[in-house]
Amino acid sequence: MRPVPKWALLSSACAPVLLVGGWALAALLEGPAYDPASQTISVLAAYGAAGSWVMTGAFVALGICHLLTAWGLRPAAPAGRAALAGGGAAALAVALLPAPSSGGSLHHGSIVVVGFTLLAVWPVLAVDRGGGAPWGLRPVPSVVVTALMGIGAGWFLIELNRHGAAGVAERLVTCFQSVWPLVVVASCLSRPGDGGPP
Repeated sequence: MRPVPKWALLSSACAPVLLVGGWALAALLEGPAYDPASQTISVLAAYGAAGSWVMTGAFVALGICHLLTAWGLRPAAPAGRAALAGGGAAALAVALLPAPSSGGSLHHGSIVVVGFTLLAVWPVLAVDRGGGAPWGLRPVPSVVVTALMGIGAGWFLIELNRHGAAGVAERLVTCFQSVWPLVVVASCLSRPGDGGPP
């Protein structure tokens, strides 16, 4: 099995920290007008938002982290690595095409849907069907994680359409999606003999 470089642990660990830190700081800059329970993360990066530069930077950093992790996650199946990298590219595209200050945007919404989908399916596409695969690349955990991410994305869409707790649903799903690459990398590096050259 091809080893995972140790720098992939850094890129995968930075992803959730930068994402959560970004939305926390951007919400702080936005002030009490922003409701994190009902409003999406994209609102924080919208044109004219007080913390748009922070949230846009967080999306860029998240995208770069996912791209680097996909590059370093050598034991994963190529389709899964490509989907993770595609999720990273979608985060970069979200930064380049922010939501408008009011109303919706077909371009922004489409990119978000593509990103959510790619980050939800990459675990099952990355499965290593060979014997002795790291825990994070085994079929059962991967299918369960993909199913949970899909359910979370469905919950987010329901909350968004009914103007409910869309912010809560989005944050839970995006946290899960940003943490799972770290879990997979850690499971690969915990195997004896893994952890290739830096």
